[in-house]
Amino acid sequence: METSLSLDQTLVQLGATSISLGAALFAGAVVTACAILLAIIVLWRSSRMRLVAEIQAEDRARDAEARMGEILKSQSEMQGRMQTMAELFGSRQAELNQSIRERLDGMTSRIGQTITEQTQSTHENLAKLQERLAVIDTAQNNIQALAGQVVQLQAILANKQTRGAFGQARMEAIIADGLPMGAFTFQATLSNGSRPDCIVHMPNGAPNLVIDAKFPLEAWNAIRESEHPEAKKIALAQFRRDVEVHIRDVADRYLINGETQDTAFLFVPSESIFAEIHENFEGVVQKAHRSRIVIVSPSLLMLSIQVIQAVLKDVRMREQAHLIQGEVIRLMEDVGRLDDRVRRLQTHFGQANKDIDDILVSSSKVTKRGQKIEALEFAEAPAKEPEPSRAAASATGQLRLRVVDGEE
Repeated sequence: METSLSLDQTLVQLGATSISLGAALFAGAVVTACAILLAIIVLWRSSRMRLVAEIQAEDRARDAEARMGEILKSQSEMQGRMQTMAELFGSRQAELNQSIRERLDGMTSRIGQTITEQTQSTHENLAKLQERLAVIDTAQNNIQALAGQVVQLQAILANKQTRGAFGQARMEAIIADGLPMGAFTFQATLSNGSRPDCIVHMPNGAPNLVIDAKFPLEAWNAIRESEHPEAKKIALAQFRRDVEVHIRDVADRYLINGETQDTAFLFVPSESIFAEIHENFEGVVQKAHRSRIVIVSPSLLMLSIQVIQAVLKDVRMREQAHLIQGEVIRLMEDVGRLDDRVRRLQTHFGQANKDIDDILVSSSKVTKRGQKIEALEFAEAPAKEPEPSRAAASATGQLRLRVVDGEE
């Protein structure tokens, strides 16, 4: 059985719209034509793009060939330059090697010279170091000897008798350096049998000045070594008692009316002890003043000795004043005689000058007359003048007589 299809036959029913077979075929034909047209356009575009790509590729190839040529040219130029630079670097390398060798030779010589100098300097420094070490060894030996002397001094100061001898020796050195011999006496015996350490003989028959040395070291060391207030207080009281005992002993033994001065010196051979007494023991100082005792340190004793030396010198000057006055009178007499003789000599010189002026006048007249005779000027003779030779001889004779008188 055959079935026949017509173009108007409904193929698809979409709601109210019915699509017939003819319309479907027409739509399919349109779609097919559009697809073919689109394919043609795509093929045309692809062929055009390939053509453009081929043209661009050819351009690129030409550019690449041109660039390759430039690169080859630059490479050849670069090779030439590299060769030139290699030659230049070779010459510079040779010069650099030569310069380096020369500098190395110079540095080697300088280093050798420097090493030689350093070696010599090192030897000199070592010699100086050895000398200094020798000096240091000597100084160390001196220090050891000084340490031994300090130990001996400590031993001396530990003993009361030797400590007193030390203070007395220091006082004697100060007095002997400041006063002339005969102005003082050490360990002299007074009328009451006491023997002070030193008496100074005052001028013009004045009483002698007594100086006695004391060294209260035990109480002083106790003050320095005390750590507790109570122990220090006890040491201070003991120091005060010792100093007061020394003051009382000097005042009772050495102040003798008509034989010694009203004031005596208590010599403390330590500046620190002297400062401690005047700083912290005002009552002891006042008691010494009331007892007419002056506490002196080495510096104050030296100053007092200088004052006494000035007084003694002034007294000696006063004793020799009449001799000096007589010498001055005789000197003035000699000056008066010298003045008289100078005046007489001045008179002789004045007369000699006058005679010389007269001689010069006569010699000028003789010269003029000789000039006239030489010029043959025989005019009328002027008034008669004394003969020049006689006048000159007379003046010379008078001058000789005056000179002889002056010598007599």
